[in-house]
Amino acid sequence: MTSTAFNSLPLSAAMLANLESLGYAQMTPVQAQSLPVILKGMDLIAQAKTGSGKTAAFGIGLLNPLNPRYFGCQALVLCPTRELADQVAKEIRRLARGTDHIKVLTLCGGVPFGPQIGSLEHGAHIIVGTPGRIQEHLRKGTLKLDGLNTLVLDEADRMLDMGFYDSIAEILQQTPAKRQTLLFSATYPASIKQLSAAFMRDPQQVKAEAMHADSQIEQRFYEIAPEQRMEAVTKLLAHFRPQSCVAFCFTKQQCQELVEHLQASGISAMALNGDLEQRDRDQVLAMFANRSCSVLVATDVAARGLDIEALDAVINVELARDSEIHIHRVGRTGRAGEKGLALSLVAPSEGHRAQAIEDLQKAPLNWHQLDGLKPQGGGPLLPPMVTLCIGGGRKDKVRPGDILGALTGDAGIPGAQVGKIAIFDFQAYVAVERGVAKQALQRLNDGKIKGRSLRVRIL
Repeated sequence: MTSTAFNSLPLSAAMLANLESLGYAQMTPVQAQSLPVILKGMDLIAQAKTGSGKTAAFGIGLLNPLNPRYFGCQALVLCPTRELADQVAKEIRRLARGTDHIKVLTLCGGVPFGPQIGSLEHGAHIIVGTPGRIQEHLRKGTLKLDGLNTLVLDEADRMLDMGFYDSIAEILQQTPAKRQTLLFSATYPASIKQLSAAFMRDPQQVKAEAMHADSQIEQRFYEIAPEQRMEAVTKLLAHFRPQSCVAFCFTKQQCQELVEHLQASGISAMALNGDLEQRDRDQVLAMFANRSCSVLVATDVAARGLDIEALDAVINVELARDSEIHIHRVGRTGRAGEKGLALSLVAPSEGHRAQAIEDLQKAPLNWHQLDGLKPQGGGPLLPPMVTLCIGGGRKDKVRPGDILGALTGDAGIPGAQVGKIAIFDFQAYVAVERGVAKQALQRLNDGKIKGRSLRVRIL
C-alpha cells in the first residue's frame, strides 16, 4: 500500500512546510499516482478531470527542479482558456510560497501585448498561458525557452478540441529536447495519442478514478419526448430551485432558445457560447460566479476551463454523445465536499447514449418521472445577488479594496452584503445582495473610486 502523505515524497522541507500550511495533508489519487513519476523526471500522461487535484500535482512537480537564481522560463504550462490559466497561476503561486522570489507570469490572448513584453523583460521562472499567445511571443522573440525543464499541457483534450494542435506542435518544436513533458487530460482521444507519440519520451500513464461517489452527486435521469425538452428544464428548475446550475446543450442555437425560454419563464439565465467576445465572456462568467445569474446555458466547448466553486446542479438538456464527456459534465457539481445534483433529459433516440453511461458507471441509472416534479417555494427563481458593472479596471489601477471601500466606507453598505469582485483590464464587476442593489448603485455613482467618478450600471 503506497503512502498518500506528502511527506513520503522526496520534497524539500520548505515545500512540505508550505503544503502543511495550505492544508494539504493527504494526496488525492491523481497526486499519489503521478507525483512519484514526475519527481523522477519522467514524462507523464495523466487522465484526470478538473477538481481532482491535478494542478497541485504538476505545480509541485515543476517547482521541484526550479533554480530561483536563474531568471529565465524554466517551466511552461499551456491551458485552453484564460480563466483556467489565471486559476493555475494562482495555485502555483500558493505552492511556491515556501521558496523566495519565484515569479509566475500569465500570457493569454484577449489582453494587450505590450505590457506582457515588459513583464517578460524582467524575467519569469514559470509561465502559464494559452497556446495562441505563447506562440505569438515565440515568433516575436519576446519569449525564450532555451532554459525550459518542464512543459505541462493542462486539459490537453480541450486544447485539441479548440483547434490548438498546430500551435502546440510549433511551441513544442522550440523547446529543448531534454525537457520533461507532463500531459493532463480528462479524456484520452486519438489526437492525444498522436501528440504524445510525436513529442513525448516513453511517457508513463496514470488514470485517476473519474467516477463520482454516489454519496457526493445524485444523478437522476428523465425520459422525455423531444418537443418537451425546454419545458422539462423549466420544470426541473422550479422543482429543485438550485441557486447555481449549468445546463449543457449541443449547439449555440439550442443554448439561445433555452435562454429565451427560461427568461420568458422568469428564470435568470445567460448563454455561454464559443462566439462570445472575450469581454462578454468575462461578464457572463463574472455574473455566474458571483451568483447574480442562476442558470448558465453552455455548450461543452464554451464551458471548458470553467471552475465554479459551488455548483448546486448540472442539467444535461441532451445526453452527451460520449459517456466520458457525461462524467466530466457531471463532475462539475458536488465539489469540495458539497452535495451535487445531476439531472439528465433523455429522448427515446438517445437510449444508446444512456446505455453507454450505464456501462461506464457499471451501475443501473436512476430513472424518475417528469410528472412527479412539482414547483417548490414561491415566486420566480431569482439569484441572491445583483452585479454592478464599473467603467474602470486594472488599467485604471482599480483594485478590489478600492471598490469595497467605496461601497462600505462612512456608514455605507455592510461588507457582508458585498459579494465577489472581479477586475478586468477596462472594467470591474461587483456583486451585492439584491436588496441593497439600488443603494449600492447610487453610492458608487455619487461617490468616487480611486479619486475619480466612474460610470456604474446594474447588469
